[in-house]
Amino acid sequence: MLSFIFQVLLAYVIGSIPTGYWVGKAKGIDIRKVGSGSTGATNVYRSVSKAAGIFVMVVDLLKGYLPVIGSIYLSKNLAFEVGPISYGVSDLTPVAVALATIIGHSKSIFLQFTGGKSAATGLGTMIALCPPAGGLTFVTWLLLVFTSKYVSLASFSSSAINVLYFWLFHAPTAFVIYSALGSLYVIIRHKSNIQRLLNGTEPKISGKAKPPEAKDTK
Repeated sequence: MLSFIFQVLLAYVIGSIPTGYWVGKAKGIDIRKVGSGSTGATNVYRSVSKAAGIFVMVVDLLKGYLPVIGSIYLSKNLAFEVGPISYGVSDLTPVAVALATIIGHSKSIFLQFTGGKSAATGLGTMIALCPPAGGLTFVTWLLLVFTSKYVSLASFSSSAINVLYFWLFHAPTAFVIYSALGSLYVIIRHKSNIQRLLNGTEPKISGKAKPPEAKDTK
């Protein structure tokens, strides 16, 4: 049980690392006050530079991948006992760790519980839990970005189809459930983007940064 708690808390702290915010500050830009107000890679890409955005995306992806892959290794034989019954948690612990990382990214302890949309960090967790499904999700995201030019559309759409990929590759039930919950979380985090897409006001990947909307900074 102590190992479980330690892994989850550590994952939350790692997920909370505000990569985009720190990269923006290094360039004299408070990323929370430009563009969408999100600390994620897309806003950094538009508001700081393309190279900075790509760097943030890679680091945010690793924030999801490394804690989960470490938990999978540490939890192979992990179990806890309640009375005479022993409960194996080899699948549940990585799932809890994955949830902690994506929540940490969007509700960072270093930024008064604000942050990004958790798409890249979520992708990292998916690749760790089921590499084929996670890889296909990334390919789907790339295809949607290049065809639609909308990163937000690509992010929540590929996140949703990720659930199907997990099921097709016969991932453990706990992983499939996490895929559904994680995808729903990412979609909810993109609700303002969805509204702008419906209104025809969502900027494409090449769009210029604008002052953040109040809803995006919460």
